[in-house]
Amino acid sequence: MTEPAPASAPASASASGSASAPAPAPAPVSARTPASAPYGSYDAVVVGGGHNGLVAAAYLARAGRRVLVLERLGNTGGAAVSTRPFPGVDVRLSRYSYLVSLLPDKIVRDLGLRFAVRKRSVSSYTPYADSGLLVGGGEDRTRASFAALTGSDREYEAWQTFYGRTARAARRIFPTLTEPLPSREGLRALVDDDETWDMLFEQPIGVAVEKHFADDLVRGVVLTDALIGTFADAHDPSLLQNRCFLYHVIGGGTGDWDVPVGGMGALTDALADAARAAGATVLTGHEVTRIETDGTRAEVAYRTADGEGVVGAGHVLVNASPQALAGLLGEPAPAPAEGAQLKVNMVLTRLPRLRDRAVDPREAFAGTFHIAEGYGQLAAAHAEAAAGRLPSAPPSEIYCHTLTDPSILGPEAAARGYHTLTLFGLHAPARLFAADPDGARDALLEATLDQLDACLDEPIADCLARDADGRPCVEAKSPLDLERDLRLPGGHIFHRDLSFPYGEGPGGSWGVETSRPNVLLCGAGAVRGGGVSGVPGHNAAMAVLERLAG
Repeated sequence: MTEPAPASAPASASASGSASAPAPAPAPVSARTPASAPYGSYDAVVVGGGHNGLVAAAYLARAGRRVLVLERLGNTGGAAVSTRPFPGVDVRLSRYSYLVSLLPDKIVRDLGLRFAVRKRSVSSYTPYADSGLLVGGGEDRTRASFAALTGSDREYEAWQTFYGRTARAARRIFPTLTEPLPSREGLRALVDDDETWDMLFEQPIGVAVEKHFADDLVRGVVLTDALIGTFADAHDPSLLQNRCFLYHVIGGGTGDWDVPVGGMGALTDALADAARAAGATVLTGHEVTRIETDGTRAEVAYRTADGEGVVGAGHVLVNASPQALAGLLGEPAPAPAEGAQLKVNMVLTRLPRLRDRAVDPREAFAGTFHIAEGYGQLAAAHAEAAAGRLPSAPPSEIYCHTLTDPSILGPEAAARGYHTLTLFGLHAPARLFAADPDGARDALLEATLDQLDACLDEPIADCLARDADGRPCVEAKSPLDLERDLRLPGGHIFHRDLSFPYGEGPGGSWGVETSRPNVLLCGAGAVRGGGVSGVPGHNAAMAVLERLAG
């Protein structure tokens, strides 16, 4: 038997200047105690200590509410963590999520987070033959790189026009993510550009890509933002690819993807510190097993290594998938999600030499390094995966954290010039791994690294560091691995298919509401969820405070 410790941190000033009193200690509850037994009570219990749950807890605690966070794992952070996965190698890898774009500065400021990001010096590099398309390093250089690929300035000018449209939309849409949900028509009026609206919200993104660009490689580079973690074709009528594309180009109002200083774990550590400093109690090793509510008060049952217990709450905020939420409430689960990516982490003793001798590897790997991501290649890989086969030329992209932020390297690794590479493979739906999880993952990893080797002047295997047992520092995670490790349904990194950032029909004003008035979804599966953003956590906290004020 166990119970959460009382919220006994010193009283903290709320947003209105008042102080928050400590929550009473929950009374011990045995595994056989009926749900109606006396229990300790909090204004809000947050289920799950991922980054969104910590954002919600920090906002509520700063507003003077008594808050308890219950996290199943032995650490907070969920998928936004830094770890040392290779024995004897002192490198803190952002293991599951890599870059930051969707985290609003508002949340960083509001919560006083000691957290920073750095801009990458190059946007992207895409190899072809013995050359490559470099986007970044100055306007003149980017223009020249487009001209070398296509023979004219046409594609570069089309690039400027296309991303000028998305940038204007980003400046208008991104601030709405931390406001009450706009209606579809309200958001359309805000965008105030019918052509841009149609390209993002009405027609498959493939229509706009083919209209604006003629070169296959350029088309592919554009399309990749529509496919990260999303299994769809450029012309999928569901517009799943459009939703994915939208969230990849609106972050921060610019669409930039930045490197978190200290690794992704630095963000969740800062959030946990902020929540605790505000007076929230954050407990790890506490797995929530059931939520019962009458819409006004709730009971949250949990278990630990020592036993089971129950705690009371006015509101429950669930930082887990919609499927997990349904299970906790005893309701039918929504349609299953399916992840579609391969994640690979590597530590290198040096960056590999490129076949393209005109570009320094430190430049090529400083941004997003695209592999087998031409427009035709992406379509072929999708067709193969849809037919139940591993793609023969798997598309992927690579990020090198250490070129922008070497602080994740321990002293010895830094002195030796080590680097990290994190690879995100596309069009790898969970169904492909069902029959032989390990065999399929290993085969896909081999094929993916073969595609990388085709761009290099030496095998990537020759550059891999070795761990304390002499094994190469490379690990791969399929969707099934992510489901097992993090309980992501089907390994889906967004918990479920992304939604457009507006309200559709009747429903809550913040996109986090559920069928139970005092139970809210504050994870990536909320409307305007997905990615490392903190937006669902912020919005769930705002919904609670709005309800309490009303």
